[in-house]
Amino acid sequence: MPPKSVRVTPSRGAGTSSAAPRPKMKPATPFAVKPISAFYVFLGANILAAIYAPIQDCDETFNYWEPTHYLSHGYGLETWEYSPEYAIRSWTYVALHALVGSFRRLLPFPTKAAEFYFIRYILAFICALCQTQLFRVINNTFNPRIALFFMMAMIFSPGMFHASVAFLPSSFAMYTTMLGIAAFMNWRGGLKTAQGIFWFAVGGILGWPFSIALSAPFLFEELLFAFLSNKDALVDAIIRFARGFVAALLVLLFEFLVSGFFYRKAVLVPLNIVLYNVFSGPGRGPEIFGTEPWHFYIRNLLLNFNIWFVLAVASLPLFALQKIFSRSSREGGAVTGLRTIVFMSPFYLWLGIFSFQPHKEERFMYPVYPALALNAAMALHIILAAFGRSDPKSLVGKIPARLKLLVVSTVIVGSLDIGLSRIYGIYTAYSAPMKIYEPLQSGKFGSPGDSVCFGKEWYRFPSSYHLPNDMRAKFIKSEFDGLLPGEFSEAETGFGIWPGPWLVPSGMNDQNIEDMGKYVDLRTCHFLVDTYYPGSNASQLEPHYILDVDNWDSIACERFLDASQTHVLARMIWVPELSIIPEKYQRKWGRHCLLQRTSKK
Repeated sequence: MPPKSVRVTPSRGAGTSSAAPRPKMKPATPFAVKPISAFYVFLGANILAAIYAPIQDCDETFNYWEPTHYLSHGYGLETWEYSPEYAIRSWTYVALHALVGSFRRLLPFPTKAAEFYFIRYILAFICALCQTQLFRVINNTFNPRIALFFMMAMIFSPGMFHASVAFLPSSFAMYTTMLGIAAFMNWRGGLKTAQGIFWFAVGGILGWPFSIALSAPFLFEELLFAFLSNKDALVDAIIRFARGFVAALLVLLFEFLVSGFFYRKAVLVPLNIVLYNVFSGPGRGPEIFGTEPWHFYIRNLLLNFNIWFVLAVASLPLFALQKIFSRSSREGGAVTGLRTIVFMSPFYLWLGIFSFQPHKEERFMYPVYPALALNAAMALHIILAAFGRSDPKSLVGKIPARLKLLVVSTVIVGSLDIGLSRIYGIYTAYSAPMKIYEPLQSGKFGSPGDSVCFGKEWYRFPSSYHLPNDMRAKFIKSEFDGLLPGEFSEAETGFGIWPGPWLVPSGMNDQNIEDMGKYVDLRTCHFLVDTYYPGSNASQLEPHYILDVDNWDSIACERFLDASQTHVLARMIWVPELSIIPEKYQRKWGRHCLLQRTSKK
């Protein structure tokens, strides 16, 4: 029997009597996965990410891990965004994570590295809960097969491998987006508009304000159906909207009070973020940190989702073709068709908005990853429905069933293999910065107060959680000529604790202008982190410290991919180190090392 077309399952609306007969149980299908089983799968994938995923974006380190470390341990690095003059980072978001890390210190074997990974484990758990909720709603609203495809797209995609446990507002917004979409999709037991508005507000206010835009198609759907219905339905819609906005205002008040406590002034951080990113004016907005062409996200999403991204882009055209040519899909009615379009539209909306923004970063796509996976799942379901036709009069019906199965299996398994290959390739290529600090954590090297210095590798520093014994991260001058982070003030002044957030630091600006006060003299460094690539050229500001054995001893070194000398294929996915692989496609390696000033000096 051919698979059914995409169809939204009818459910009881807000005005339907609760005494209505219960729907019959759906017959078991080979694609049905119980939500608890899905949760374990999601959690397992996320835990692996928490353990092995490298930190891809230095913003995660300096804008979130370091302020969290400051709240928990009294010192840390500070970026200009946390200066009270600009105040475009939420202390509420940071403080919630600091509470989680501080709880870990109450458990056995407390270390700063344990705090780091404990926070990641909690993020993995929360993400799995959100994924499971959306999976469950997709399963009930559409069908088990679409839910299964959604789960496959989420757990086998390199993009989700990093986004699931990243300590970034865009990842937090991804969590709440899943909950918001699930609330708007789920009409069983009544419309959940207020709940959906609340979750998008939480993601936008405590995380990233722009993620609220993903709620627009669902709010439009609600308003459209309300205006097309009777007066009572419109009144009910207004009440649901009012409840949602009141909940959003309460979230905003919470953020206002917490961030106001830290900044010691009245500040609306979400508003400041929007003003900076949209209304900064020339020479002051995010564009000063780099711009990318319009197709940047297309290339990026192809790498991080491969065939799933192609399916997501094709979902709406495929659905339109299905509605035109499939008799069974036309029986669903206009409401079903409109709802399906609404479910598909957030992905297109987000991709369109951010593709035309000059400044682009991979993390900006995190909030839309669940919508991408949903679109891809629906598109694959539509393709299989058409591909599974057995009518011998049609062209597809003349293809042998085993050949169809072989083609479909090859494409899906190939996509999963490519995703896993990229995940493993990224881990093996760039995980060195997460490993080289282990000798310091063992207590065999260094003393409290020692300096660990960073030159050209400053942006690979994972966090102060990796430096034990009160060791401090410092910067030495390199070829980089932008603004580096400073340090939160540890002065004992003012009322309360944590003076760093409200004392204005020196040398900060929002134009990426270098401040020489951020550097220390190399002679004050007890340890140094550097990377050496064979054949690379040294300079006066960036000598090959690793080769300077008269002054530095290597105490920990790990392989690090030399991207400039490695073929693009080997940079995209993992390539095994076998003699049968041509030299051109083999990966080229450098060394990422933790150095200690030699005892002879």
